[in-house]
Amino acid sequence: MSTELTTRQKVEAGLARRRRKEFTFRLVGMFATAVGILFLVIFFATLLGKGSSAFSQTFLQLNVEFNEDVLAPNGELDLIYADFDGLIRTALLNELPDVSGRGERRELYRLVSIGAGYQIQEMIAQNSELMGTTQSIWVPVSANVDMLMKGNIDASLDESLRPLSDWQIGWINKLDQAGRLDKKFNTALFTNGDSREPELAGIKGATMGSFFMLVVTIALSFPIGVAAAIYLEEFAPKNRWSDLIEVNINNLAAVPSIVFGLLGLAVFINWMALPRSAPLVGGLVLTLLTLPVIIIASRAAIKAVPPSIREAALGLGASQMQVVFHHVLPLAMPGMLTGAIIGMSRALGESAPLLMIGMIAFVVDVPGSFTDPSTALPVQIYLWADSPERAFAERTSAAIIVLLGFLLLMNLTAVIIRKRMERKW
Repeated sequence: MSTELTTRQKVEAGLARRRRKEFTFRLVGMFATAVGILFLVIFFATLLGKGSSAFSQTFLQLNVEFNEDVLAPNGELDLIYADFDGLIRTALLNELPDVSGRGERRELYRLVSIGAGYQIQEMIAQNSELMGTTQSIWVPVSANVDMLMKGNIDASLDESLRPLSDWQIGWINKLDQAGRLDKKFNTALFTNGDSREPELAGIKGATMGSFFMLVVTIALSFPIGVAAAIYLEEFAPKNRWSDLIEVNINNLAAVPSIVFGLLGLAVFINWMALPRSAPLVGGLVLTLLTLPVIIIASRAAIKAVPPSIREAALGLGASQMQVVFHHVLPLAMPGMLTGAIIGMSRALGESAPLLMIGMIAFVVDVPGSFTDPSTALPVQIYLWADSPERAFAERTSAAIIVLLGFLLLMNLTAVIIRKRMERKW
């Protein structure tokens, strides 16, 4: 009896100690979770704070006279060499007639983006009946004016410490008071390619480049990865060669992505002579990058299928091929698709291998095919982050927001597909 009492006392003494340890462990876990959430909130708050302003753009309203003497002095309109910028300069001088002197005029003309002339050119190209009329047009201002209107430039600083002169700030205030300046949704961010001028730079070229690369990647990596996983899991003999292949696949999943870029540079560009900076080459490199991830995820999905499914099918006379494709593959498909989309998400966010194959080049035109020169969203973010102009900082954050939106959409798609195709047994 005394022995039982002693044992009970030991157990009761140990229970208090174990409960304290459990409580401490829970506190540590809650603290770690809170710290992670805090840093995530700080990250998104900083990103949204810096990038949300890029979705709006400041425009200037001008009464532009489509003067035939300026556009067609010889009686014939030349859309390439016509002085469209001259129409903008004349409209500016009409708004601020007090501006005189060559230096002041140069300062005045810098308030408007060089894209205003191209805007007038497109209007004339689409409607030649505008010749000889006067139209009220909203044209984009320069990046520095846009930064001032958004509060990113302190007008109270000394003139030598800001990119806008006292003259320019005075004219901007006059135009603002007259209701000639207004912020509108920045459609150029989504419809333009890259540009040296921040107010004209957009992500359409990079988005299309990423789209073409992902099409090539998913078209190659998913069927090859699934086929490799099925063979290794269902048909390959278990020997040292299959073990060696399995080890190498696991090692490839941990190889730095830039190594795949070097491989793509050596094989696809130097040896196969494929075009540099093309989405086709980028897609092939990203295929090499995502294949190990898809193979590992597909093998795990196949292993998760209960052996009873295979045994029942074989017992009813099905062949090994019928067992795999009629029973195992449909049940493993949700996990395979989830692994494929996770691999695509990784491929979408990669930039290091793309730098090695020349996709860091400055490309203005939007690619129209898999072989056109292009860049990708992560590389575009890298290029803008390295630009000295302050206006590119907000566009960098905006591009990151768009990229994160795509990644969130892809991962959400993976979850939905898995839930809808999931089967319980």
